[in-house]
Amino acid sequence: MRFAIALPTDAESWRVVRRAEELGFGRAWFYDTQMLSADPFVAMAAAALKTTRIRLGTGVLIPSNRLAAVTANAFASLNKLAPGRIDFGVGTGFTGRRAMGLGAVRLAELEAYTREVMALLRGETIETELEGKRRLIRLLNPELGLINISDPIGLYVAASGPRARAVTARLGAGWINTTADVAGAVAALDEMRKAWEQAGQAETPESIVLTGGVVLEEGEKADSPRAVAQAGPRAAMLLHRAADAALMGLPPMAAIPPAVADAVAGYVALARQFRPQGAAYLENHRGHLMFVKPEERPFITADLIRLTTFAAAERELKDRFARLADAGYDEVAIQILPGQEHAIEDWGRIRRAFA
Repeated sequence: MRFAIALPTDAESWRVVRRAEELGFGRAWFYDTQMLSADPFVAMAAAALKTTRIRLGTGVLIPSNRLAAVTANAFASLNKLAPGRIDFGVGTGFTGRRAMGLGAVRLAELEAYTREVMALLRGETIETELEGKRRLIRLLNPELGLINISDPIGLYVAASGPRARAVTARLGAGWINTTADVAGAVAALDEMRKAWEQAGQAETPESIVLTGGVVLEEGEKADSPRAVAQAGPRAAMLLHRAADAALMGLPPMAAIPPAVADAVAGYVALARQFRPQGAAYLENHRGHLMFVKPEERPFITADLIRLTTFAAAERELKDRFARLADAGYDEVAIQILPGQEHAIEDWGRIRRAFA
């Protein structure tokens, strides 16, 4: 099983990506969260020029952020800089859309958009809707070599429910599963395999777990300052989702474990005070997947971190990842946070055990 990194995108993410390549990580995923971090295509272009082996992918791109033609051009341009090392990860949007007060893109729209992007990257002429009319479009002169559509670009879909997994299967795409629950991940992979089989996929595409956490020192508590800095932002996702559900009526996406119900309820009560009124999402998602805000720190408990992230000592982490590998997962992508880039050295030790 390979190891990768996942990044809240920095225009200079190439620095940690280059170190990831040196440590043997196989891929870097760049978040597409326009209100929170840098543009992924800018950062990926810089990383393409500073690396030679590591794969670079959007993790994950949101269809509503760009026209399909613009996305296809961006990937083809990156593919000129890093031939055969580029991956198109796509999803319905959580952080990037909720930070603007929006829910997810409809699955039908995601599927149609993805098909258009991939068809353009194959050099096909497609019919698409532009400004209210159906029009034929095509990348017109790839033979000039300004872009590269000759080397293949991988396709991966982030999918959590059965309908999304069915779309992933119909597209023949690899699958990104965002989780820290090993048993749940194993069961979900079985369901994903059934979906690929039902869709008639002759070969099983790749499956990836995208997650975060911290390599705890022996005896270190899961809510130590270091653990909160590295794993707390991913744990806070559950709080942010609960606040979105309570204040905006958006789907909670996951059940609230009883062990953290009080912490979640406390955070939701706090979020009801966020201003401006009617736009609580601005404060709710500030720092999302990047840092723990001082006011939310009391709700980032040891139980919450343990339940929602890979936060454990080295031996336990290796055991949990081994169970994912035995189940058939091809890759684990670990989030590396701004200001916590040194954590990649800890995860590099874990990776070497699976080399």
